[in-house]
Amino acid sequence: MGRTAALFLTSIGLKITMAVSGIVFVGFVIGHMLGNMKVYLGAEVFNHYAEGLREFGAPFLGHGQFLWIARAVLIVALVVHVWSALKLTRQSHAARDEGYRKRVSMEFSRSSRSMRWGGVALLIFIIYHLLHLTFGLVHPDFIPGDAYHNLVTGFESVPVSVVYMLAMIALGLHLYHGVWSAFQTLGISGPRVNRWRRPLALGIALFVVAGNLSFPVSVLTGILP
Repeated sequence: MGRTAALFLTSIGLKITMAVSGIVFVGFVIGHMLGNMKVYLGAEVFNHYAEGLREFGAPFLGHGQFLWIARAVLIVALVVHVWSALKLTRQSHAARDEGYRKRVSMEFSRSSRSMRWGGVALLIFIIYHLLHLTFGLVHPDFIPGDAYHNLVTGFESVPVSVVYMLAMIALGLHLYHGVWSAFQTLGISGPRVNRWRRPLALGIALFVVAGNLSFPVSVLTGILP
């Protein structure tokens, strides 16, 4: 058990932990975006979808319990992801050998630094997003149970929409780097895989970003009344 724990504290173990927890988030953001696409089917359909999530698992789960379980899983994945990133950063800074330090610097240079700061920005945005559209604590016109109304009125504010758009661009960059590097970290590589690894990462990032950007843009342009 001790040797297993020690393995996870190595740079390889931490990278694997980051990759696996990152995959959990990739699956979530894709599913979350696709679910939100129901907003284009109208208020009744979208609110029914949102209520269905709260009732999912009945009668074995109570009202809203599925969402809290999902949030708990995401929180655990987030904590593991951030903790692994911090440990990797400290390990790279603590490296004493100058040659090793240079190799680390080359490997985790600009993309790594942007991933770290982008991750911090996304963490702040996630907290704001929950306070805004999930709990309504920073939404001046929030109506519990009316997801369509909350989304539309939330994005009617230009500053709020701009914040969301910038966050989605940061998310796209994070997804792109995270997806293609996860393949290498998990040992999924080779000439054939490497040919489609970056295009796949780019495709996933663009798909998620385009879908999420469409919501504030559609509200501001009047497509979503």
